[in-house]
Amino acid sequence: MALIASFCGLRYNPEKIDRMEEVVTPPYDVIDDKAQAALLAKNPYNMIQLDLSKNVKPEEASADRYMQSKQLLEKWQEEGVLLRDDTPAIYLYHTEYLHPSGRRLTRKGLVTLVGLAEFAEGIVKPHEKTFAGVITDRVKLLDTCQTQFSQIFSLYSDPQNEVMALLEAACPQEPLCSATDDDGGRHVLWAVTEPAVLERVRKLFVDKALYIADGHHRYTTALQLRQLMREREGQVAEDSPYNHVMMYLCGMEDPGLSVLPTHRLALVPEELSADQLVEKLRSNFLVDEVAGGSREALVGEVLARMNEEGGQETLFGFYHPGEDRCFMLTLRKSALPTEFVAAHPDVLRDLDVVVLSDLLLERVLGLDYHRCEEEGLIDYFSDADDGLDAAVKMVTARPETTPALFLMNPTLVSQVKAVADSDLVMPHKSTFFYPKILTGLLMNKIVAGERVG
Repeated sequence: MALIASFCGLRYNPEKIDRMEEVVTPPYDVIDDKAQAALLAKNPYNMIQLDLSKNVKPEEASADRYMQSKQLLEKWQEEGVLLRDDTPAIYLYHTEYLHPSGRRLTRKGLVTLVGLAEFAEGIVKPHEKTFAGVITDRVKLLDTCQTQFSQIFSLYSDPQNEVMALLEAACPQEPLCSATDDDGGRHVLWAVTEPAVLERVRKLFVDKALYIADGHHRYTTALQLRQLMREREGQVAEDSPYNHVMMYLCGMEDPGLSVLPTHRLALVPEELSADQLVEKLRSNFLVDEVAGGSREALVGEVLARMNEEGGQETLFGFYHPGEDRCFMLTLRKSALPTEFVAAHPDVLRDLDVVVLSDLLLERVLGLDYHRCEEEGLIDYFSDADDGLDAAVKMVTARPETTPALFLMNPTLVSQVKAVADSDLVMPHKSTFFYPKILTGLLMNKIVAGERVG
């Protein structure tokens, strides 16, 4: 099913860039204005100048914005700061990192080109929705620069670890480069070029489906660019670079693969006491207050209990910062509204994030996704302490509202697969695959006259 191919990656020249940490970035969609300034201060060749952040107003999305990126890209290649490999390769990309639990893990993946397929074909499967405004900006950047700056993070099933075993056996001893991220994780890249090995790996993927973990908008952007080229040229050949996208692929069974929870801080646009909020929730949830100790201790206790009971019950924590009170909420499945059951297949009703988003926030509190986005009523945090700090600050910053911090368990990889296999999607930010892959370790230059194969 999945068609993969080796390619000649575009990379920073180690003779010109001593420290990769100064030029690589997180994915563009997690970079705010403050982070953007900090990245640029590290090094004038930082990737933020090419893979522009999403922080742009509609009136600023002019052709000049994207042309500046293109001109810098060409200049850096002329200066030898960026070099393109001569030999096609599949790139091994390993990440050594510290999990929030304290465990040291290594996630093992590979970077390759993947043949584009519409989602309806069932070859590349999404699990989250995409939004047109984001895609428009990315299409303009990709079309202007003709370079894929970052990889799409996708998963595949390989219980016997055949793919990684083949690549590691043919991997050279010396890596191409390495970089340490802001959390201390070490990202290392090697090139595997042995043709016989690459062909064996290619054949292993023929019967596999790929599941997008992170990068739905980037994949949809690649589909849009292919459509643009069809309109301009009349057709796009199967082996055209416009019919391929750069992906980082990780086995679902890899012991180093981690998914963190994404906690929600909702801003209820009215003043409600903890008791008033709890009363609204009792029709659908069993409510158990956790008392005693500091706010950090309360949240820690709830998270510990959620970790113990998660998977067996649909549950999450609720912290009311205005009164410093914390609760466990457990879904009463027998009390699910008929219309909610009718609108959600079993595979979605089993997801904590769906129950929170579509039942608690939308039906109970009247905060549907579009209202939350338009009015800025919800923020997302992978770190519960960051969410707690933001919730406490919001009490004084927005006194006419009620901040409510909802603490989540992580979505399981098996749930991601089940939802995607059912041709369904999860709510926005249902998953947080950790750590993020870095932008700038490896890029894919699209050259119209070349052929992929």
